[in-house]
Amino acid sequence: MRHVSVPLYGTKGVEAHRSGQDGSVTERDPRSSVAKAVAVLGAFGKDAGTGLGVSELARRADLSKSTTFRLLAALEETGAVERAGTSYRLGPLIHGMTDIAGDAGTERVRELLTPWLIELYTATKHTVHMAMIDGPQVVYLNKLHGPQAAPAPSRIGGRAPAFCTGVGKALLAHDHELAERVLAGPLPRWTPRTITDPERLRAELEEIRRTGVAHDREEIQPGLTCMAAAVTGPGGRAVAALSVSGPTRVFEPTTHEHALRRLAHAASTRLRAGRR
Repeated sequence: MRHVSVPLYGTKGVEAHRSGQDGSVTERDPRSSVAKAVAVLGAFGKDAGTGLGVSELARRADLSKSTTFRLLAALEETGAVERAGTSYRLGPLIHGMTDIAGDAGTERVRELLTPWLIELYTATKHTVHMAMIDGPQVVYLNKLHGPQAAPAPSRIGGRAPAFCTGVGKALLAHDHELAERVLAGPLPRWTPRTITDPERLRAELEEIRRTGVAHDREEIQPGLTCMAAAVTGPGGRAVAALSVSGPTRVFEPTTHEHALRRLAHAASTRLRAGRR
């Protein structure tokens, strides 16, 4: 029996063809592979740093799950996305094409705090970061590489989920409302050590409020350990965070805690005073 195809058009411009003896309907998406890949990248939206699963990305991009999975595999090979468990987020290729869309306030914070970041590097000889928070993500404003730097997803202008980074947890601990929103949302497992239980993470944020120091124990990158502290401005509001990190096999956080606390406090004093 000869199959007859009759074009049908849905509201989203997806062409459908009816064929087969059982009258089944299959949909043919007229978009090119490049257009579909761009749709997948655009589907991340504000979740680019926290990550999304294949099903949600497929829904947002209006693609089948199998097509989305195939595109993600190709994008992962190029570094456009990176995977952790069953979730994906934008990768180093995309972050490398962007820079901080910094306003005058952001640039002012980076200018004021960079000398303290340099001093933290001098004191510890490990990789140091400066970051601000933007919703559920952190944005890295500056980074100085130590001689024994471990592979890390951080890059200047790049973003990362706040809930599993040292700088992010240090900043979330100072913003109860934002912390509760993050705890209510998805907490993807980036590594076997990522804290994905909201109650456990809530308890850790309480501990950070008490001690003033946050830890990332291989929670965003295997083999990477980090310690961070918030820098506060007028009214005690957390403006940014400083961190020191290194390969887990050689990095001992307690050795550098005093330097981190001292310099975060000194930077906070300078920031509140508003002096250059």
